[in-house]
Amino acid sequence: MFTGIVTAIGTIHETHRTGDLRAVIACPFDPAGIAIGASIACSGTCLTVIDKGGAAGDAWFAADISDETVTRTVPGRWTVDTQLNLEPALKLGEELGGHIVTGHVDGVGKVQLVTPQGASRNIVFAASCELAPYLAPKGSITVDGVSLTVNEVTDQPDGTCRFSVNIIPHTAEVTTLGSLKKGSEVNLEIDVLARYLRRMQALQAAP
Repeated sequence: MFTGIVTAIGTIHETHRTGDLRAVIACPFDPAGIAIGASIACSGTCLTVIDKGGAAGDAWFAADISDETVTRTVPGRWTVDTQLNLEPALKLGEELGGHIVTGHVDGVGKVQLVTPQGASRNIVFAASCELAPYLAPKGSITVDGVSLTVNEVTDQPDGTCRFSVNIIPHTAEVTTLGSLKKGSEVNLEIDVLARYLRRMQALQAAP
């Protein structure tokens, strides 16, 4: 379980096939604080640590990425030199600073527009028709592992939608969201509460 509060940016140092795709990710963590078998969200994707090394502030960890994960996430995301938003799993008793995030990517969104608003940026994303029913103004959305609040949602005739969020300067600086531009693709995870509400509505509407 995660909160969508990114603690560091990592970089994919190397990848190779071991059946699944194995990635070695450089990060500024202390390897002594990374447990084998622990979960780390990597741009919104929950991965399991299978190896680690390095020194405090210059560490690395390795994780296997299944073909299912590769197909669900941004195309080309798992390549060398790609930067990733990192968040270790939430520990019992820690502050829930964002919202409840599972680390299971639901789909890919695409940036439609980036507009400066003071020192912040307003970013409009396109979401698929599968995700559109789960998005609501003032609801939560996870974008590349970052917990954000939805400003507006505009439904499209084809069943897709556009939704907007604000990126404050701090978020732009400490995550990869500061580099987003028109056409950029991102991993999206819908709010877990919206997921269950949609399921309940479907069951109630069933004959």
